[in-house]
Amino acid sequence: MGALMSMIFGKAQVEVFVTTGDRQGAGTDANVWLCIVDDLGNVTPDVLLDNLLQNDHERGQTYSYPIWKLGEMKGKVHKVVVWRDEAGIGDHWFLDRVEVEDRRRNTRHVFPLQRWVKPHVRYTMYEHHSFLPQHEPQLEMRREELEEKRKTFEYAARFNKGPLQVATLPADEAFSAKYMLDFLSLKGALMAQTMYLRLTTERWTSLEDLKNVYLENSQLYMPKVANMWMDDEWFGRQRVQGVNPVLITLCQEIPEKFGVTDEMVEPFLEGLTLEQALQKNKIFITDLEMLDGILCKDSGLPLVSPIALFYLNKAEDIMPLAIQLFQQKAPDNPVFLPSDPKYTWILAKMFYNMAEAQHHQSSTHLGLTHLLMEGICVCTHRHISPSHPLFKLLAPHFLYLLAINSRGLAKLIQPGGWVDTGMTVGIRGMFSLIEKSYLAWSFTKHGILPNEVKSRGVYDASILPYYPYRDDGEDLFLCIRKYVFNVVTHFYDDPDKIANDYELQAWREELVRPRSEGGLELQDVPGSNGRFETADEIAETMTVLVSTCSLGHAAANFQQYEAYGFIPNFPGKLTGAPPTDKQELGEADIMKYLPNKKETLDIMVITKLLSMKGTKSLGDFEVQYLYDPHSIQAAEEFRLDLRRLSHVIEERNLKRKHMYDWLNPKIVPNSISI
Repeated sequence: MGALMSMIFGKAQVEVFVTTGDRQGAGTDANVWLCIVDDLGNVTPDVLLDNLLQNDHERGQTYSYPIWKLGEMKGKVHKVVVWRDEAGIGDHWFLDRVEVEDRRRNTRHVFPLQRWVKPHVRYTMYEHHSFLPQHEPQLEMRREELEEKRKTFEYAARFNKGPLQVATLPADEAFSAKYMLDFLSLKGALMAQTMYLRLTTERWTSLEDLKNVYLENSQLYMPKVANMWMDDEWFGRQRVQGVNPVLITLCQEIPEKFGVTDEMVEPFLEGLTLEQALQKNKIFITDLEMLDGILCKDSGLPLVSPIALFYLNKAEDIMPLAIQLFQQKAPDNPVFLPSDPKYTWILAKMFYNMAEAQHHQSSTHLGLTHLLMEGICVCTHRHISPSHPLFKLLAPHFLYLLAINSRGLAKLIQPGGWVDTGMTVGIRGMFSLIEKSYLAWSFTKHGILPNEVKSRGVYDASILPYYPYRDDGEDLFLCIRKYVFNVVTHFYDDPDKIANDYELQAWREELVRPRSEGGLELQDVPGSNGRFETADEIAETMTVLVSTCSLGHAAANFQQYEAYGFIPNFPGKLTGAPPTDKQELGEADIMKYLPNKKETLDIMVITKLLSMKGTKSLGDFEVQYLYDPHSIQAAEEFRLDLRRLSHVIEERNLKRKHMYDWLNPKIVPNSISI
């Protein structure tokens, strides 16, 4: 009908474009009406949004509707009112936005709703539709909506003292059909590639036998580390650009519990004494004390909790000096050295990496990105309206977070699941480590990347020249901070706006409230006197959330296959007791410690799946939430900054011995979706 009218009368003076959201069940068969209100209070006649011979309002689609009868509307387009009935087989409808093209004034106006539209309820949509609660023109509806969301987004405590999670996954938070199809298709293909090997003998006979598992030109290719995993230089490099680059610390004094002596390590110090090397800031340490007291799942033996010492040599490489597998000195807890028999030293490094793998998966990856952010995401839904500019700022970075956590816990972290079979600690040990890391996590110390790096004494490039995680990570963090501050300070340009924003203040209060009283009990959330008082405090908090969901997760996640995919390099699991002496070993001896073929193949498949990038790159948002001109400009500047940084990192990689691309903005997604 619209096309016919256009042929007869020419273009309508006003045309409306209606976009249905791209989520499960978003489309509707109901009748939908709209009217437009101008700035003088005049209203157009009601318009039925129905194109002849067209199935309107389908999921993820935009449909246009010319408005021929403007009635008394003479002024500027001010707001839009939309409502629907219950007609049709499927009447539910998720409206993303309405755009109004006013050809009288050559203007275009965007009215985002981004909600489910209830039948017979009139939804008034204002341009850009972004309000602090004290400025909300539909306050009662907003309050009722949040009350409903608090019933939908309830907490569940699945850990004794760990992060809170959502009790039941809301339907709105589920994966899209396309995302699930892509994920399951890749999983099926990977399982098919490994099926024939699962029917052969259980154990690997040699390293060459293990290497035969990899298939050329397939998803399960041989990781580059397969040809350098034994090298001390690579072992050191994993501390600064590996999957868990958050442990390396400047050592200024050898701990009493570490049985290292000058005589042990001086042959590797290029003519320096140990004391001289310490004074020159050339000694570094990693200490996995967190693992002390955790038991191995299968054997019931104590998990190793190693300490490792490293030296910055003249070539500016971090080289391992010594490894002690347990925390306290003892006759059966030797200090392993590079001068030990070849495979004895290699086995010590394997046990160290196995221990760090438990820390990586439990703390750095699952505990302090996935689960930490889940509780904060739930808190956001409970207290901050979808109309709030801060909800709109955070929403792209929470995409699929609850869905992947729900699926991960169901498939991977259950008795008999992948963690139980592919990780030395099993699920009980992992839960204990998650609780420890959560209790120790601080917003300002650990959530702000430059602060975290400074806390370990390795922020200064003159002390640790080669540290790709620090260098690329800080640059990306500063890009995120600039964008977030730009948006936040625009909406909070007056201290009164902060003081009167009761949604924001209630959100912060629940973040810090003790768990025993229904809060998340997070430490060091920015603020003063139990409240946010400045825009900088709000922006710093939001920066931590955006960066953790993007940068933090990317650094811990996307090179998992490269690290774990060749099992001896970074073994998620080793079987048998750790060495208690330095007797000479051979290749056959270390093969006995590796997981069997089925477990190995499962580790390869799962870490490949976990390395899959499921959503768009940072700044390229799947859904646009903020439409005001300032926020649009801020997002454009953000994307420009990210493109520039991407080029800088590509230039750095040309000079690096081993490429570190995991914090290139092209690689980093917006959210934790895998």
